[in-house]
Amino acid sequence: MKDVKDIYVFAIESSCDETSCSIVKNGKEEIATVVLSQIDIHKDFGGVVPEIASRHHVKNITIVIEECLTKANMTMEEMDAIAVTYGPGLIGSLLVGVEAAKTLAYLYQKPLIPVHHISGHIYANNLKEELKFPLIALVVSGGHTELIYMKDHYCFEKIGGTLDDAVGECYDKVARIIDVPYPGGPTIDKWAQLGEDTYHLPLPLNDDSYNFSFSGLKSAVINLVHNEKQRNQPIRKKDLATSFQNTVVKIISKKTMKALKDYQVKNLIIAGGVAANHGIRETLTTLCEQENITCSIPDIKYCTDNAAMIAASGYYAYCLGRVGDLDLNPKSSIILK
Repeated sequence: MKDVKDIYVFAIESSCDETSCSIVKNGKEEIATVVLSQIDIHKDFGGVVPEIASRHHVKNITIVIEECLTKANMTMEEMDAIAVTYGPGLIGSLLVGVEAAKTLAYLYQKPLIPVHHISGHIYANNLKEELKFPLIALVVSGGHTELIYMKDHYCFEKIGGTLDDAVGECYDKVARIIDVPYPGGPTIDKWAQLGEDTYHLPLPLNDDSYNFSFSGLKSAVINLVHNEKQRNQPIRKKDLATSFQNTVVKIISKKTMKALKDYQVKNLIIAGGVAANHGIRETLTTLCEQENITCSIPDIKYCTDNAAMIAASGYYAYCLGRVGDLDLNPKSSIILK
């Protein structure tokens, strides 16, 4: 990696329902970030509606770009590169961000840096402290549950992942089953700290692999709720939230710690929206302390989708010469490499 100094990356993130722009210096110092969320719009539908999300990105992208530059008191001429999430995500939402980034790169003659959404989540940790290698990254979000081994910057080796539902998706589906409004994951996490582990739930895919499976756990909750209703028994929602979360945390922690041991790695980073989960943060932090492993978790504001993480990742891509062309197209599904 070439020696660089004071590199400013302007980034755009629009993979789902947040329109976000950010300026990050040298891959680690956030200068300004603006995030415009659509949660209040989509909660009436019980989840993100892709067509509505893309329409609001079109409406908001210019406003968010201008607000970010104003907040930083900088101009686009001062940027060294334009980074953008090009996948994975909702194709209509991604298209808005990619086209905006391509336009800026062309108008201001700046390098265009395509960034994988998951690499952004991983590099969100770099905004807290610089990544130390080798490391294992646990990526947990609404669309992903993966264990990734990294021996250096931009060396991604996926060693395990979900075979069906992502953990965040499972949280939202369980929340819907017990009539918790969208987004249900944070509420389940909150209730899990208040209830008792009184419901028996199966430990999903409890084997020696690094893979995960959450569809069976979701089905177990559905069957449990159905059977309790058939018997006219009330669902103790806080207790069910506790039992569900304890089951999730147990299997995620077991496989993550196994990966750290097998790969003889002493650095763990947790990334993605579900990295904000209290149970996962607390349990893995404790386990890592016991095993003398450094555990890094982003600040809560960097766990959910934001452009600062894309700028942080984009900085290292830029330094490695990973520059895109103006014919860049978004991709709804793409392998991290």
